[in-house]
Amino acid sequence: MSGKLSYKHTIFACYAGYITQAIVNNLSPLLFVIFRDTFDLPLSEITLLITINFLIQLCVDCLSAVFVDKIGYRKCIVAAHVFAVAGLASLSILPFIMPPFAGLLVSVFLYAIGGGLIEVLISPIVEACPTDNKASVMSLLHSFYCWGTVAVILLSTLFLTLAGRENWRILALLWAVFPLVNAVFFTQVPIAPLTVEGEGMKTRELFKSGLFWIFVVLMVASGASEQAMSQWASAFAELGLGVSKTVGDLAGPCMFSILMGASRVFYAKAAEKIDLLGFIIGSGVLCIAAYLIASLSPNPVLSLVGCALCGLSVGVLWPGVFSIASSGFPKGGTAMFAYLALAGDLGCSGGPTLVGFVSGLVGDNLKNGVLAGIVFPLILVVCALIYKKKTSSKAN
Repeated sequence: MSGKLSYKHTIFACYAGYITQAIVNNLSPLLFVIFRDTFDLPLSEITLLITINFLIQLCVDCLSAVFVDKIGYRKCIVAAHVFAVAGLASLSILPFIMPPFAGLLVSVFLYAIGGGLIEVLISPIVEACPTDNKASVMSLLHSFYCWGTVAVILLSTLFLTLAGRENWRILALLWAVFPLVNAVFFTQVPIAPLTVEGEGMKTRELFKSGLFWIFVVLMVASGASEQAMSQWASAFAELGLGVSKTVGDLAGPCMFSILMGASRVFYAKAAEKIDLLGFIIGSGVLCIAAYLIASLSPNPVLSLVGCALCGLSVGVLWPGVFSIASSGFPKGGTAMFAYLALAGDLGCSGGPTLVGFVSGLVGDNLKNGVLAGIVFPLILVVCALIYKKKTSSKAN
């Protein structure tokens, strides 16, 4: 085995996969105001870029439950990175050789396919690796989405500050290099099967379970609670609070991601001492408070604190629900991960869309739009309490 790549390298490749996911989901939102000014696009059309991104990912999630096991994990994860490369690269080209909005949509379509596949594949690939304390490993894995987001924000802000906003096309091309390298890495690392062939649960079996549907709603609420704030944080700070783009990006989405990553690392380190479900419920309550502070505070600084606090509160939600579902359905297999990812991406699409839609109704007032997003952590807390009651009654 000397000189050969091990499952440790597989996990490293998965960490890089979530960084690719962060690039796909967070680069465009940093450029929203630039898109608006460069191509004269209204917020309603820019909102569609978020919606299309996550709707395509949602469709990929749904279809992957059928084709991933047939094609194989390795081919699918390599293809995911290739689509991400194509989308990011075309982002800097297509809007200038075809109608701008159409060019942006095609680019989003391409990298959204990659993002959807990554979301479905990375967690089960890590789940299948021979490791102890799966919940801890899963939380640490998902923290790399946060660190990837921080890297995208910091490096992109530095580039745009030094090179100028007009050179954003070069920035998109530079970010396309990362998934290209990781695609090659994934061709070399070992990948273990998640379940023994033929033993994974079928879609019909999952759909018959009431507990599975609670997990579905929890994933929708988790994705929406996170992305309703995250996707609009940059524009919210710049347009809604009146701060500069540099300050807004650093104090808004950057602090959001740092605290989200910190909460995931904290749970990864203390997982054995913490009741995960109770932690999720407490996080949901904190998320409600964060939305209220961000949207209702008359002070821009406090609003940014609320935005950052939201990152801390949502950190454990997505990986936490994945971990509880994996424990509750040990033979859930690819289908379970695909449908939970689908539910999460539905929330990721619906959350920012609601914020943008409500903002548009009230004269592009993003504060009111963010306030509307509070419905999602409310739903999460209610569903988590229902799940706790159901599992407690079964245990008794």
